[in-house]
Amino acid sequence: MIQLESITKSYTLAKENVNILQNIHLSISSGEFLAIMGPSGSGKSTLMNIIGCLDRPSSGHYHFNGTDISSFKDEELAKVRNQSIGFVFQQFQLLPRLTALKNVELPMIYAGIGKKERQERAAYALEKVGLASRTDFLPNALSGGQKQRVAIARAIVNNPSLILADEPTGALDTNTSLSIMEQFTKLNQEGTTIVLVTHEPEIGEYARRTIVVRDGAIVSDEERSQTE
Repeated sequence: MIQLESITKSYTLAKENVNILQNIHLSISSGEFLAIMGPSGSGKSTLMNIIGCLDRPSSGHYHFNGTDISSFKDEELAKVRNQSIGFVFQQFQLLPRLTALKNVELPMIYAGIGKKERQERAAYALEKVGLASRTDFLPNALSGGQKQRVAIARAIVNNPSLILADEPTGALDTNTSLSIMEQFTKLNQEGTTIVLVTHEPEIGEYARRTIVVRDGAIVSDEERSQTE
């Protein structure tokens, strides 16, 4: 599904070249549950941004579903994101003046889907994450866990093949975090590929495979056995 070959990322700061990612090689198969871990500043979020087509590599090749998208234009990358990738962030990224239902509808508006179908699919996505009774609530009337469930509903509403979650439990208490991770596990069991960035070992344990990034390079790649 995903093939990264010799990926690098660098920036120029104060006329100096700063390397963020160095010679990354990574394959992710359809249906995997992968955790990306590493200390602050290791490059794990930059790696996720490249996987999610939110940023471009400085060099190397990125194959997504068999297509080399490394040289895609911005509008082409936007289409890949909208059709194939769902995003879940630590701070939820919900629009405060829109109801839960309207927040979930947003990706479908960008995809040009009609109002009736948007409403039906958004309501179904909210039902799927256990929020059928909260469709008309504004974000400020929802708990942190409920906000993150709305974000998950928004991420899955276009039936993406890949969900990227960047520290999705970072703003939640322990019990709520476990509930959210159970939601990701269920989605993965239904066939969705999950890539999760986290610094919390107990959250990373939900994944079947863990890579560790340090100083812009992958230093560990381990897969858990199915019996664990």
